Amino acid sequence: MKHEYLPLEEIRNKLRIKWYRCPISGDKLRAFSKRSDLQGWFQSLGHLTLFAGTGALTYYLFMQQLWVGFGLALTGHGAITSFMGLAVHELGHGTVFKTKWLNKLFLRIYSILAWHNFHIYAMSHTYHHRYTLHPEGDRELLLPKSPTLRVLYVLQMLTFNIKGGFESNGLVPVLTNNVKTALGIYPCSKSPSTEKRAREPKEEWMEALYRNCPEERQEAVNWAQVVVLFHLSMIVVAIFFNLWLLPLLVSYSYFIGNFWRYLVGVPMHCGLRDNVPDFRLCARSIKLDPLSEFLYWRMNWHTEHHMYASVPCYNLKKLSKEIASDMPKPRTLLGAWREMRETWHRQKIDPDYQFDTPLPAPAGSVINREFKEMEVSIGDLAPKVLS
Repeated sequence: MKHEYLPLEEIRNKLRIKWYRCPISGDKLRAFSKRSDLQGWFQSLGHLTLFAGTGALTYYLFMQQLWVGFGLALTGHGAITSFMGLAVHELGHGTVFKTKWLNKLFLRIYSILAWHNFHIYAMSHTYHHRYTLHPEGDRELLLPKSPTLRVLYVLQMLTFNIKGGFESNGLVPVLTNNVKTALGIYPCSKSPSTEKRAREPKEEWMEALYRNCPEERQEAVNWAQVVVLFHLSMIVVAIFFNLWLLPLLVSYSYFIGNFWRYLVGVPMHCGLRDNVPDFRLCARSIKLDPLSEFLYWRMNWHTEHHMYASVPCYNLKKLSKEIASDMPKPRTLLGAWREMRETWHRQKIDPDYQFDTPLPAPAGSVINREFKEMEVSIGDLAPKVLS
């Protein structure tokens, strides 16, 4: 049976979650929350440099007709590109650069390359942070989720992702959503016939987000038009200058070699608990190798990010060490997958089962009015209508 949710305007007024946050002094939280243009340049330009470098290598191997090397390089280039959604996430919070216009500039660059509508994401992700895994207010990710390793699904992500799925962006749904949004017919139409139809969870969530928010919806439409026109221009340039590899390297590499991104991205919430006021129980931090951590924009420290979202991504590891005594031990990537898969198999037998992360003895949340606003801040993510 389809669940009927309250309008989000009512949720914002009624749902007040008293989140547990690990104790930390105001001085240390301020220090960890400081933004750095130098660190921002390193992270943002570093990812783009890897994108440009693997793209150039792929093009060179293609011109030399070294087909095995070309195939490997193209897969690597796609893998680098597939992580660009994480750049949109961090830049959307506005915490990467100290200089605000640099955040906005790189947010748009990465959003174009990742076919990403940062206006829609800001609306959805604001609710995700305020009401993490409380379905009444956060339907960006609904549990339970399947950490699938089906052969055909994995094969799709090792090659060219056409259909997409959980933590996986396929060409068909991404292209369809961008075109529909650009034409002003997605997300959500308010016609009575639409309201009466049974909706898929994602469509229901889009409708809920933009109900009574026409100005924000138009911003999403305008940006979708920019994204579609940019990628169409890549095809035009390719035809005019006989650069047939250009659209593949710029526009469609986002859908190539997605498996690395999938392995790293699934554990953040999958297999955990919903409807709990403790980020340690509904988000998971994992240890990664330096390259994976860099490409994932340090979001492997995901519990810490939800707990103190004002802290820039490059300071999350420092924060994790500061509050480690009050946190679960970070999982390894293999350990997280084993935990998720065991939970998933158990949920097939007992659909109500949820994994209960072992926690240290309560340290007690520090309430300090001096830095309470910083504690609950999610940066510049929230659109004005949700501020």
